Formats: sequence, structure tokens, C-alpha cells
Amino acid sequence: MRKKVGKFVSIEGGEGAGKSTQAKKLAAALKKCGIDCLVTREPGGSKGAEEIRKLLVEGKPGRWDALTETLLFFAARHDHVENTIKPALAEGTWIICDRFADSTYAYQGAGGGLDRETVRRIESVAIRDFKPDLTLILDQPVEIGLERANARAGKETRFEQFGTAFHEKMRAGFLDIAKRARERCVVIDATGSEADVAEKVFAAVAARFGIK
Repeated sequence: MRKKVGKFVSIEGGEGAGKSTQAKKLAAALKKCGIDCLVTREPGGSKGAEEIRKLLVEGKPGRWDALTETLLFFAARHDHVENTIKPALAEGTWIICDRFADSTYAYQGAGGGLDRETVRRIESVAIRDFKPDLTLILDQPVEIGLERANARAGKETRFEQFGTAFHEKMRAGFLDIAKRARERCVVIDATGSEADVAEKVFAAVAARFGIK
């Protein structure tokens, strides 16, 4: 009998959208349904990728240009996919990932001005166009997200320091991705309470994969 392969769900959105919180809530809800889950994140999720993460999320906004960021993100992503995501999926574990490749298209592409084809070509080499089974895009007004994000303490605030215009372009980039990949992406209104958003997230996952 062939072993069942896990599902790969990514959660996307701008700063302060609640991705990490919703990833954990979704995993908890799925576990109640008897589904084994692994919550992971990007950049990061594997030993090598976590080392690269510090280069990307700490420091001044102008530390890297969009192309350098994209190369760093996909270097981390390659390590993450090969050493964490694919092995877990092969064991039948579901992956719930806080960000994946769509973030690069939205941040470095739409926000940073790097053309989509360049990102696509790097993606093709680094992860061979490996995609999630379902992507949930948590959408909210930029000002709300930045207010929430800036309320957090810690060193990982590099992208929060980018101007509002950047974040508006990034938000538009995510919505464009949703239109381009309607079969994979679901946009979730993230302006409600954590509980309300969690309910919408689980409903989208349950509908896609037939969970009762």
C-alpha cells in the first residue's frame, strides 16, 4: 500500500497580518482532526536557512538590494525545502509554512521593483518551481499591519522599516498573485479578531481538502 503524502499549506501576507499566529492555530485545529502537522517559517525552517535569516530580517532597510535579497531568500528556501519540507511531506506530515516563494514575488518583486521573470528564473533553479498545495493570503490595510508589526519587540524589524509606499506595492503584489493563481490561492480578510480569522483559515483548508 502506497504511503500517503502530506499536504503543503503556506500562509502569506504583509507585516503584522498574523501569519505566525494563524499557522499555529491551523496546525492545532488540524491535529484535532487527526492530521499530523509541522509548523515552519521563512526565511528559516532548517539549520542553514535559519543562519541566512539573520542576514535578511535584521539591520537597516538598505542593507541589500532586491536582487541580492532574492538570491538570499532562495538560497534559504532551497535548504528549507530539501531538508525540512520534502522529507516531512514524504512521511505523511502536513506542512504549515509562515511565508514561501510568493513573499519574494510580493516583496522583492512588486515592492522592490525586481521584474517577475527574474524571480521566476531564480525560483526555477533553486526549488524547481515547487509549490504549496494551498496558499492562504491574509489581507488587511497596510496601516493596520504596520501598527501591529511595530508593536512587537525584537531585532527582526528590517522590513517594517521600509516606507508605506513599499508596503502598498507589496500588498498589491499579493493580490495580483491571488488573481494569477486562483486554483492555489485564497484571500482571507485579516482585519477581524484572531478567532474570526482562524475560523476563516480553517474553513478554507477544510473546503480545499475535504476535511469534515
